[in-house]
Amino acid sequence: MNIPLALEIENLTFRYRSRTEPAIKNISLSVAQGQLILIAGASGCGKTTLARCINGLIPRSYKGELSGRILLQGQDIAGLPLARISQLVGTVLQDPERQILGTRVLYEVAFGLENLGLPRDEILHRVEEALDYLNISHLRDRETFNLSGGEKQKVALAGVLAMNPSILLLDEPLASLDPASAQEALELIRRLSDEGMTVLMVEHRVEDVLKIHPDRVLFMMDGEIRYDGDPDGLTKAVDYREVKLPAKMIIQRAAAYPPPPLLQALPDVILSAEEEPLVRFEDVSFGYEEGQRVLDKINLDIRRGDVIAVLGPNGAGKTTLVKHAIGLLKPKSGRVLVQGRDTRHLSVAEVANTLGYVFQSPSHMLFAPTVHDELAFGPKNLGHKLEDIEKQVAEAVEIVHLNGMEQDPPLALSFGQQKRVSIAAILAMRSRILVMDEPTAGQDYKNYMDFMTSIVQMQGFQAILFITHDVDLAVIYANRVLLVNQGRLVADGKPEEVLSNFERLTANRLVPTSLLQANLEYLPRAGHFLSAEALAHLPPP
Repeated sequence: MNIPLALEIENLTFRYRSRTEPAIKNISLSVAQGQLILIAGASGCGKTTLARCINGLIPRSYKGELSGRILLQGQDIAGLPLARISQLVGTVLQDPERQILGTRVLYEVAFGLENLGLPRDEILHRVEEALDYLNISHLRDRETFNLSGGEKQKVALAGVLAMNPSILLLDEPLASLDPASAQEALELIRRLSDEGMTVLMVEHRVEDVLKIHPDRVLFMMDGEIRYDGDPDGLTKAVDYREVKLPAKMIIQRAAAYPPPPLLQALPDVILSAEEEPLVRFEDVSFGYEEGQRVLDKINLDIRRGDVIAVLGPNGAGKTTLVKHAIGLLKPKSGRVLVQGRDTRHLSVAEVANTLGYVFQSPSHMLFAPTVHDELAFGPKNLGHKLEDIEKQVAEAVEIVHLNGMEQDPPLALSFGQQKRVSIAAILAMRSRILVMDEPTAGQDYKNYMDFMTSIVQMQGFQAILFITHDVDLAVIYANRVLLVNQGRLVADGKPEEVLSNFERLTANRLVPTSLLQANLEYLPRAGHFLSAEALAHLPPP
């Protein structure tokens, strides 16, 4: 018996109107009903463009030159209206900010169903079913504006599932999720596929996705499919420096190459008891809505030499905590001091001289006509000299691998490239403290390893703080880990102290990774945590 094809793509090529080269070229692909397919590849390789062609956004919303054809359930989508395609293909975008329109979760999940003109009772039934399916019924009446990035991602998925599509298209579904939520999402995705739904998942977290045994993996490079086959073959077909593979696999393969340069993170600084911290939180409490506490009596010092990873579940208060440090939010009680001055008496612009902040969503930051202008904007407003600005812009472009894109419009770039532009914009400002919210979201392994290594070795930063759901980022780069949950500081210490307590990690929705487990095995020899590439050159435990 022949299994019907859910999707057929024939010789697909597309070039954006704003670019000279095609984003994808000569893509041909057949997908059987019920298959779960992982689409991997470097940031900017064409994954999202392929997704936009499948869900009809190209050429209806994104203009350019398109050739080839796409069949959904045997229908050529060229002549179908977008409303019809959206009933066949449910899409969860990479950046949930761009997808959520409703003011409350209930309205958001019901939005697509209302547009189909379904009866009210059926809409409410489908909404409740989708919320329950994703274990987010408790968010039903919450305002979408006040949700965390991970919560917004789940709400966006609920809105799509409520439409009962035959193909589910997920663009970086794990990017904003804490490790336990990511694990749950993957189990859910596997279940949806097992129940007959066709799932196409664009994802950089390859190691995590391989755990649910996708039926097939596509690896894209330079707009083309370079590998199409089973998951076992992928690990042999790709460079371990480009795709994040399990730590033991990297250790085996990296042993054949020269050891990486020793990572010289910001040095531990011996501080006198009298030295004033760069930032101090004193009994800080805060809530967005009456009667709700997002931060609860936080006491915290950020000092010279700190490279701090902030970990914790979705909705724990991590971003709210950081927004207090940069003066975007003011405490309801307690106070935040930046270099001894209360943020209540400082403007955001004044704080920006000390702290540079990379937002979780690049769409909250980017506005300039070119990448160069975006990067030059901050230093100009801080009064830097023209010759210094050009040098700072050039260095920032180099660090985040944006060479050749200086004159491109930032909003025409992929999400991952936009994220790198937002990081470079803050690097160019040369603030004393660098603060990054989910710096690796939308980034491939090679890109984020390169720019994180460069950032922690840059001269000029007195401290670095980054929020992340990637435990391995904390393992490799942090010299201090903060664990935040339910608005409280659960743990604060060296990575090898905080991350070795698996019971505490699990209680705070973190999942021990293969790299963390390898580091704990090697710790007696290494003395501190290292990357898998560095562990490869130590005697085995």
